[in-house]
Amino acid sequence: MDDQSETQEGDWVRQARQGDKEAFGMLVRTYMHQAYYAALGFLGRHDDALDASQEAFVKAYLAVDRFEPGRPFYAWYYRILKNHCLNMRRKRRSSALSFSEVFATQAEPASEVPSSSEELERAELRRVVWEAIWRLETDDRELIVARDILGTPYATLAELLEIPPGTVMSRLFYARRRLRDQLKEVL
Repeated sequence: MDDQSETQEGDWVRQARQGDKEAFGMLVRTYMHQAYYAALGFLGRHDDALDASQEAFVKAYLAVDRFEPGRPFYAWYYRILKNHCLNMRRKRRSSALSFSEVFATQAEPASEVPSSSEELERAELRRVVWEAIWRLETDDRELIVARDILGTPYATLAELLEIPPGTVMSRLFYARRRLRDQLKEVL
């Protein structure tokens, strides 16, 4: 994030702390995409990821007075989102997901059905990769989604996970290795 974006984010947070809902709305619009994919990595279902990311924003809004000014908003929000997602998973453990259920929401809409065999192969590969990602442990999945799908910088990941950047790189190396092993089994 550049200096101007940090300043703008800081302004939105200050305004939100003073009760400005529109300023908080700007934070939501800025981070909704990242939040959705982070939640999807934890939960595996499109609808659950949408619900979780929105519910976590509500929790963040209600707790914005506890936000420490000068810190990145997303790092603070991410902790709220992660805890919310993990709580959702604990509550639904009794109803285990099947892979077909998890990835049914990943399918392309009917209006965008692939027309060529190359597009069909890409869609199938995307499904297989997401299925392999879902089989990973939560910590591995969290890193893969954040870094390789969302493109989150190492420094930001270190801040989000509250670990040194070198540890992020090491954990990501091993998470990718485990993902590769998962993919070798099916490809």
